[in-house]
Amino acid sequence: MKLETVDYLDPNAPELFVNSLRETGFGVLKNHPIPKSLVESIYKNWQVFFNSSEKEGYRFNVDTQDGYFPPSVSEVAKGHAVKDIKEYFHIYPWGQIPVELKSEILDYYSRANAFAEELLGWVESHAPKDVQEKFSIALSEMINNSDKTLLRVLHYPPMTGDEEPGAIRAAAHEDINLLTVLPAANEPGLQVKTQDGGWLDVPCDFGNLIINIGDMLQEASGGYFPSTTHRVINPTGEKQTQSRISLPLFLHPKPEVVLSERYTADSYLMERLRELGVI
Repeated sequence: MKLETVDYLDPNAPELFVNSLRETGFGVLKNHPIPKSLVESIYKNWQVFFNSSEKEGYRFNVDTQDGYFPPSVSEVAKGHAVKDIKEYFHIYPWGQIPVELKSEILDYYSRANAFAEELLGWVESHAPKDVQEKFSIALSEMINNSDKTLLRVLHYPPMTGDEEPGAIRAAAHEDINLLTVLPAANEPGLQVKTQDGGWLDVPCDFGNLIINIGDMLQEASGGYFPSTTHRVINPTGEKQTQSRISLPLFLHPKPEVVLSERYTADSYLMERLRELGVI
């Protein structure tokens, strides 16, 4: 299993990208249309925010799940007993956002959503006909004007040595949504589980875009597109003293979208959130 970086400008990029998703659950793109300078600025500005006490004024809303989530309420991955070592902020256009960071982060949200619609179009057009017929509506239409798509600004703090035994930055898990769009983080650590049970480092060249399949796309495609297990491991050596910022966009369909005979997008999401103890 190998993860190849696909050049967005290559005429064969759609086919190469979808082949990578099919084989590994992940795709990596370079020369894509999301400005590297925008991502770099977001990383810098949100690092300042996470280092400040201002974040405490944006504590998350239990009902709407927007705002700041401190380490004390961090997620416990399905099948694990120890919290991940992270804090994060949930961005929805309708939710609470620090005013000085709002314009920039919503610019990114808009750009990434638009690009994601293109990528979902690639996925559908390069899927076999029998898989295409499983989709209740076009994949790109599933997320169009969805208010459930979540942008998460993640901060993995420096290691202190006092971490709970067995805790890592993000324990092995699969994503719930259709696709996840992730600019390469400012530090390495993301790994994908291989078919033989090993772990493969995901290319993290700054400026690249990493895309992975979520469980909803796996469900909607009848298992044709695999939702692959991945994790973020703890740094070693000098990297232990450094923070890691990550910016995943979790593409969620509109609640009423039919994923399969078993689930709508809403019923699937609610089932998974209950499993995670979020609701």
